Amino acid sequence: MTRRRTGIHEISRARLTRRRLMQGAAAFGLAAPLAGVAGRLSASAQDARNTVVWVSPRGTLEVLDDYPYWVAKKFGYFGDIETELLPAIMEATSSSKAVADGQADMSYVSPGVFSLGVEAGIDLVSVWQMGAYDVFDIAMAKGAGMTSLAELQGKTVVLGDPGWSSIVDPMIAQAGGDPGTVRYTSAGPTWGQALQSGQADAALCWEGLRAQWLAGGLDFDYILGKDWSKFPANSFQIRRTDFDDEALRDLYTRYLRGWAMGMEFGYLNPRAATQITMEEPSIGPALNDTFADKAVAVESMWQLAVVYRGDWETREGWGWHDLGAWETFLTTITEIGQLTEEIAADEIIKNEFVAGGNEFDRAQVTADADGFALAPEFEAVAVPEGAGTPTAS
Repeated sequence: MTRRRTGIHEISRARLTRRRLMQGAAAFGLAAPLAGVAGRLSASAQDARNTVVWVSPRGTLEVLDDYPYWVAKKFGYFGDIETELLPAIMEATSSSKAVADGQADMSYVSPGVFSLGVEAGIDLVSVWQMGAYDVFDIAMAKGAGMTSLAELQGKTVVLGDPGWSSIVDPMIAQAGGDPGTVRYTSAGPTWGQALQSGQADAALCWEGLRAQWLAGGLDFDYILGKDWSKFPANSFQIRRTDFDDEALRDLYTRYLRGWAMGMEFGYLNPRAATQITMEEPSIGPALNDTFADKAVAVESMWQLAVVYRGDWETREGWGWHDLGAWETFLTTITEIGQLTEEIAADEIIKNEFVAGGNEFDRAQVTADADGFALAPEFEAVAVPEGAGTPTAS
């Protein structure tokens, strides 16, 4: 890997592979500890067995993506569970490694990173599908004119981390292109700015971030994953040993129920969910700096709410995995050599927590959403089309 004068790292022939993942994980027992959690015990090892530590796939929590959590915290939807959110380091597999190492209990990585980790021996299972639609987008300069990811052949795509090539490669293959012809570069957290300055032809983006980039002056054209892709998006993963531990079944069910209630609330009243997230003291100041225009903030949140809900009529509730979509994804990445061995979807994708996670008082969540007092700046924002609050329609 060489450093260019622009500060971008060339990674065209350094896609995330099993070997690189194993090297980076150092047999995944020596992953770099997350800030403040060195030596943390897993949920099953804690005396009270009533704590869940969730680690983000992002290097920051200062986003609207996690609004279901902040809503659940505000309204007590987690009950007496002690919960914590942690940011990951800016490396694709760091949160998976953190769960494998016992530094956290639940990760939230993309299907590509998750499956590569499984092949490398990181024994996690997915227990909750957050992204029912494909959340990933491809950004390009205004007027670039690309309409299919197959057109990325021979072009340069800028990423925030080299490991994200495991996200883009399958997307290109799904569109009928050859990912082996694509040149990747990595620009760290300023990859959007790298695209804007013309240092690449396209960049990976995702729903929520798309609106955030616009708020920061990064205005691009997009090919939206939710409009065409058949792949699933990020899900929650836990250790297989925790999944098999009957003593932890109730804890994880109650925890995921809190997320389900937060997603339900956000679907019903997206303006309120956005306001609650932006009022959270630990992240609110940064979010308000990013989203001075609250209409853009609500748009960012709603982009994610649409992905989280997916095609609701075909789903069995919040968190439900579509095994067919996962099989399509796993077949695709095996065909392009991203996996060296086939992985059966039902071996790593589990819907056992879905029924219990969706057993909540919907009338109470509706009352909470409907009765929330909006601040004037959020009251002035138009209700997103499709939002479910009866009084907001």
